[in-house]
Amino acid sequence: MARLPSITQKDQVPAQYHHVYDAVSASRGGVHGPFSMLMHCPPLAAHFVTLGGYVRLEGELDKRIRALAAMVVAREFDTMYVWGAQAGSSRRLGTAESTITAVREGHSRGVPADDAQIIDFTRELIRKHRVSNETMAALQKRFGNFQLVELTGSIGYYAMLCMTANATELETGAGADVLPV
Repeated sequence: MARLPSITQKDQVPAQYHHVYDAVSASRGGVHGPFSMLMHCPPLAAHFVTLGGYVRLEGELDKRIRALAAMVVAREFDTMYVWGAQAGSSRRLGTAESTITAVREGHSRGVPADDAQIIDFTRELIRKHRVSNETMAALQKRFGNFQLVELTGSIGYYAMLCMTANATELETGAGADVLPV
């Protein structure tokens, strides 16, 4: 059970923040998941929705790569809700089941080289708080600086969502993949 009550209705937030509720709802088809917790601090939720809109929908980086990186972040933080959402998204975007399984199991063996590169970059950044010169050079060559920074920002965005979900003990969404922790 979540540590905070889920805010899923507009009347649960003060009137001065109804515009934030409306923005979250419009961008995500409702207020659910980590946003049901973030709405306890509507000004912060407003910034999340803006950043998340760019990360999820507007960036140049391929959506499948973003979803893969988000799934790795969810696994690294052992965040059940984000894992369930991103594993489903990754599948819909064409990520191989072997890649999803490898991420769930904590390795990158047997996955396509392009996926392994994203998995390893994300893990290296989260675990070591920086990346090696070799890793950086490989990603710069593959994506260029713009998309490399976009990938890094996406990892940071999903890390913030995972921290929110973990601190509040947000449960996995209905019908989502369950992450063994």
